[in-house]
Amino acid sequence: MKALYFEEFGGSDVLQYGELPKPVISEKEVLVKVDYIGLNFADIYRRRGEYHIENHVPFINGYEGAGSIVAIGEKVTKQKVGESVLFVDVPLANAEYVAVPSDQAISLPAGIDSKLAASIGLQGMTADFLAHDLGKNSPGEKVFITGISGGVGQILSQILAADGIEVYGAASSVEKQALALSHGAKQVYPSRETFWAKTIEGQFATAYDGVGSTIQQSLDLIKHRGKVVFFGMAGGNPIKIDPVALMSESKSILTGDLWDYLTSYEERKVRSERLFSYFAKGKIEISEPTVFSLHDGKKAHEFLETGKSIGKILLKP
Repeated sequence: MKALYFEEFGGSDVLQYGELPKPVISEKEVLVKVDYIGLNFADIYRRRGEYHIENHVPFINGYEGAGSIVAIGEKVTKQKVGESVLFVDVPLANAEYVAVPSDQAISLPAGIDSKLAASIGLQGMTADFLAHDLGKNSPGEKVFITGISGGVGQILSQILAADGIEVYGAASSVEKQALALSHGAKQVYPSRETFWAKTIEGQFATAYDGVGSTIQQSLDLIKHRGKVVFFGMAGGNPIKIDPVALMSESKSILTGDLWDYLTSYEERKVRSERLFSYFAKGKIEISEPTVFSLHDGKKAHEFLETGKSIGKILLKP
């Protein structure tokens, strides 16, 4: 099979494309012929050697993709050959074929094709658990999303808006601000400027922060007894937080790892069906993904690193 791989950590120039052995599935795995692979910033960190990556010679990046099952192991009962599935936490995904544990294969319903599934899988499941397990906002509450036009932010803002919550946020360009407004946000501020932050301090029940370096701003934006849901460091590491200062205003910081919420086949089924239902009902729209051939994986990595992309970047074998 063809695959995108690398033999040492470094910049995008370490990536190679070529022929590698097709995976051999175990009795509890399915073999997926991949249609689309999701490219995420975590893949950049793994390529640089800054994130855990599955031990394999050579290294094959990627953990997210969608396609059709072409073979099943002897003890697989949940899937069948020909079924379309999504996976969001399976290594060695930058290849034509991926061995997927049966419990980690998410069935796609009618109306959700593999391109859409790969575009919303990881970010959508993340947005779902941020909204429904950490934020738990009530209809009518006001929330703020830093990086509202990012991969998670786009879906999160629409989930919250569909649930009757007033959504505000910040984005880096006029184009990204307009996109968030078109998705139901009440107001979107320029993230490269901060003059506006003082004018809206203390107004929000929750601030969702995937930027990291803005965590103090997020804490300032929430009310007493409000909470910051911290879920990433796209803009750099957060400052150290004094818990005594938080206690004096009854403010909380909540955080979590998606993998602690996807611990079984049943968890994946319930959460994915809830996510897919928003799309089936027309409550969420996403930007058209940018698709690169897997052969052009180096260009895809470089494009993601520019920060200019809107929406998902996909690799197509």
